[in-house]
Amino acid sequence: MQEYNIHTVQKDETLKSIASLYGLDKDALKLFHNNHCAVKDMILINLNGQKELFIPRTAVADKNLLVKFGKGNSLVLQPEASVRRYSVVITIEKGEDKSELKYETSVRWLKTEKGNHFFEIDRTSNLYLNEEEVNEIADLLAYRTSKVLYPLQISTNEHGEFEAIENAEVFLKRWSAVKEELYKEFDGQTVDEYCGKIEKVISRPEAIDLYLKNDYFIRTLFFGIYQSYGPEYKTEMITTFPVVDNAIEPGYKITLETDPLKGETGLITVEGSGKLYEERNIDDFIRRSPFSLIINDAPVMNEDGTFRIINYMKEETSLPKSLYLECSIMLQEEKKISVSVSGIDEN
Repeated sequence: MQEYNIHTVQKDETLKSIASLYGLDKDALKLFHNNHCAVKDMILINLNGQKELFIPRTAVADKNLLVKFGKGNSLVLQPEASVRRYSVVITIEKGEDKSELKYETSVRWLKTEKGNHFFEIDRTSNLYLNEEEVNEIADLLAYRTSKVLYPLQISTNEHGEFEAIENAEVFLKRWSAVKEELYKEFDGQTVDEYCGKIEKVISRPEAIDLYLKNDYFIRTLFFGIYQSYGPEYKTEMITTFPVVDNAIEPGYKITLETDPLKGETGLITVEGSGKLYEERNIDDFIRRSPFSLIINDAPVMNEDGTFRIINYMKEETSLPKSLYLECSIMLQEEKKISVSVSGIDEN
């Protein structure tokens, strides 16, 4: 994120008048400028030919451009009465192979209770695979059987991070009607196979949790960006993401940053980036091992993977208007998941 702004010095402006324009003490402005400029551009007492001044990022004439943070420069999720519709594009790349999944979904706030937020998610469109509506029997059955999960109710913690499924008990009740419709339209071993798969998931709560923790859209939208960003508008964290099939998700060490100024579009920006941070090596992940098979008091961390996320929000307390997440890991060849979420409308 940009750490400062540039003020172009106008004719007849003085250090005092510029400081007054931005509500700064002139000595504080001089110190800030001198800490960022080249030696030849330093201010000794007053301006002496400087054409530009470095000023703090939060020093703006229009205070409406400032993000209204909470305590500790925090963003606080308060999604009351919000409804969002999103277009979702998920891209899965492994080596030269690439698949793209598209659909639309809605997210509706239900309630906030004891610091947790509850939402309902529903699929609102057909599924498109590589720009074509799903029509292969296997893909179609996978999609149609998964519809038993929607509308889906979930909860997040106070940071907006996905925590749990809240309406798992209704899946079995819905299933008989969904299954009946499937057997009216399809028959044979393939439909038996896919019905059996979803029945194994919805009949066990732990299987449902595992299944939906691998939902890239949910994990992206409810990543947990509502944090305290401190005096430098950044925070470090260890996060995980289901980029590979493993009982213990790969960990990434990332830095989240937010800009104290809204952009030209009036949106609030939160960006994060980092690297894989794992004791497990490539072979461990290929074998799907949940832990490193090499015990070392001072392990060399595996950093062969990257993580990036960017969020744009209309309000300090709202769900994102749009966001993008990209996560990669090196196996025999690189595997990368990209999730692009764009708001369709705003309420």
